[in-house]
Amino acid sequence: MPQRYEKGLWLGRAEVPGVGPSVITLRNGDVMDITSRTAPTVRDVLELADPAGHVLAAEGNTVGRLDDILAGKGARLLAPCDLQAVKACGVTFARSMVERVIEERAAGDAAKAEAIRERIGAAIGASLSGLVPGSEAAQRAKAALISEGLWSQYLEVGIGPDAEVFTKCLPMAAVGHGAKVGLHPVSRWNNPEPEVVLAVSSAGRILGATLGNDVNLRDVEGRSALLLGKAKDNNASASVGPFIRLFDDSFTLDDVRRAEVELRVEGKDGFVLDGRSSMSEISRDPADLVKQMLGRHHQYPDGAMLYLGTMFAPVQDRDGKGQGFTHHIGDVVTISARDLGELRNEVALSTECPEWTFGTAALMRNLADRGLL
Repeated sequence: MPQRYEKGLWLGRAEVPGVGPSVITLRNGDVMDITSRTAPTVRDVLELADPAGHVLAAEGNTVGRLDDILAGKGARLLAPCDLQAVKACGVTFARSMVERVIEERAAGDAAKAEAIRERIGAAIGASLSGLVPGSEAAQRAKAALISEGLWSQYLEVGIGPDAEVFTKCLPMAAVGHGAKVGLHPVSRWNNPEPEVVLAVSSAGRILGATLGNDVNLRDVEGRSALLLGKAKDNNASASVGPFIRLFDDSFTLDDVRRAEVELRVEGKDGFVLDGRSSMSEISRDPADLVKQMLGRHHQYPDGAMLYLGTMFAPVQDRDGKGQGFTHHIGDVVTISARDLGELRNEVALSTECPEWTFGTAALMRNLADRGLL
């Protein structure tokens, strides 16, 4: 958790032994179970008129000390969302947009990426820096790129009027801090994507933020954008956490707009990769991305968690010159931001991660058995 995390107002979920998934908050270093008939799920908390006020005043039972839980003792942190749709935006930063174009031109072959990057990366990046998507200047850049034979579907969503918004995983499928994150075993070129994730109510109110790892299979998506579902949605391929920090006087959407998201990958082979994603460089404002996701054109009655995209696409060579970065099994991925804490996960194959078996029906039965429905 961040230094001086007591200033924040935190909302999350934990698997409490002998009880089940519980809505939690933090008070004076204690993890408190605040699950109630009024708000038995995180979704219900976020649908209240004043979620922050509810969490601040809610009565609860102590589950354990935060330090002990983070050390693996007692309760286990879950992704801090439950019934919400888990959505994601792609190609929202110019730097990652260039890498998506390179993936497409390389057709998923990592060995070809460096040569393509040298040939077109600098030209595309320079031409797109500072462009407002959908603007007249963006349309002029589009025309120029088409004339040079450099147009791409990724540039369309990067600088065109419509953002890319896709479903990252189903409700209840995201994993939390300390869990393993999964790679589909067919992939040989993949990477973490460190992102800020917004908590959004069914009415489109942005109520808080957390961190996320939008695990990505570069070779699968690079073969065809129509394989996005296979590249993005696999067992344990969405990580969210550790907690939602609710907006209050100490933390607002403007803090999200200024956030610096840091990434560290530490491999068992001694490899270390560090990166940073500055939200100030995002091409589309977070509030605009929420409006493109939810409105009269599309409703989410249980709200949504929205990954905002990343500017970080790792190119540091790992296994050989010109091969760039790809995960090794056992990598530890830490995503952090000053106001949101750290989200840490170990990389495994999706086929080796615990199977997702506890879905919405199981949660409803559990809450009914506890007299909370």
